[in-house]
Amino acid sequence: MELICPHCSAINRIPEARLNQNPNCGKCSQPMHTGLPVDLTTAAFDRFVSRNQLPVLVDFWASWCGPCKMMAPAFKQVGTELASRVRFAKVETEAEQALSTRYQIRSIPTLVLFKDGKEHARMSGALDANGLKQWLRSQGVN
Repeated sequence: MELICPHCSAINRIPEARLNQNPNCGKCSQPMHTGLPVDLTTAAFDRFVSRNQLPVLVDFWASWCGPCKMMAPAFKQVGTELASRVRFAKVETEAEQALSTRYQIRSIPTLVLFKDGKEHARMSGALDANGLKQWLRSQGVN
């Protein structure tokens, strides 16, 4: 399975059976699963979303958004719990306006789930950890 390193953006091939064993990047030796969402820029977005063979859940957010701030701990918690099954990433909409426009982000927070590099599902509004896990399950992510 191919995964993008959250530190150096190198493509790593990791056997699916080893995903739960906290693998390290073959290039920079950093952990592939940090337990933290990856902050994506416009420059890194396409590679991260299209080359990861795990689903990628992107939180489009802004620093001034109250619901975004309230959801951030739950997003981080679920990201840690599901690190070997889903890649979690964040896009700060004020800094990355081109991505906000490209994906027609009209309200924040907006969660976009990508599978095989394509948008699979979208949810607007803040969710708690249980709601986030339930929504992911409803999208076929276990």
